[in-house]
Amino acid sequence: MKKSAIIGLITIAISVGILFSLNANTDTYSNFKQATLSGKEEHVMGYWEKSMGTYYDALKDANHFSFHMKDEKGEVREVIYAGTKPQDFEKSEKLVLIGKMDQDKFYASKILMKCPSKYNDNLVEVNKDGKVEEVSKDGGKKYN
Repeated sequence: MKKSAIIGLITIAISVGILFSLNANTDTYSNFKQATLSGKEEHVMGYWEKSMGTYYDALKDANHFSFHMKDEKGEVREVIYAGTKPQDFEKSEKLVLIGKMDQDKFYASKILMKCPSKYNDNLVEVNKDGKVEEVSKDGGKKYN
């Protein structure tokens, strides 16, 4: 083989490797403290703090839902979601929030809820329009 062909193949192999590494799902769960320090969108896992209740008034603002969540480290923060209150929110066992911290509040762009079921451990994703979709444990969409 010619030198130029070998160099071309090596360049292509390196480019493909870089593209695969950029597209790899490197999402990991963080807590509120890590989300505050990063300043970017994070996945925070935790539990709804039931004793602090929820706030949702569809007549005042149908796209404002807030509640308090305790993360895996035990830190409690107010969560503000710019969407409708998820159906069966009170029944959820565990939450995964996708969003950003701003000062002492977490602004969620998505809420993933693990609902109790005796048949499976699937999460459901609540979109801002209130539509609920089933997702796999890693947060990817499930197609039947």
